[in-house]
Amino acid sequence: MKQRMYKKMAGTSAIFIPADYASSSPVERDGLVWTDTELSMPSSPQTLTWKPPLVSTLALEGLEEYDPPSTDDARYVSNIGIAFVYIGKIRGWVALTDYA
Repeated sequence: MKQRMYKKMAGTSAIFIPADYASSSPVERDGLVWTDTELSMPSSPQTLTWKPPLVSTLALEGLEEYDPPSTDDARYVSNIGIAFVYIGKIRGWVALTDYA
């Protein structure tokens, strides 16, 4: 299986998008790069619990206050067109990518 590479979004504590994300985004351009293994992404498909979509990735961080996420919760973020899964082990959101 090919390793996926991620970068943390600037101004967030734990939201990771693909390192090669082509559209404009507030990614830490000079920041560290993580693999899917380092971020504890599952190696095979898992059952996700889809929650209502959000407009902004910053709203993902705000969930801690009013709708605390659980492992395998998933949300689509419309302003960047990516779905994220919550990984409890890292207490963070990681962009869903294909694993083909």
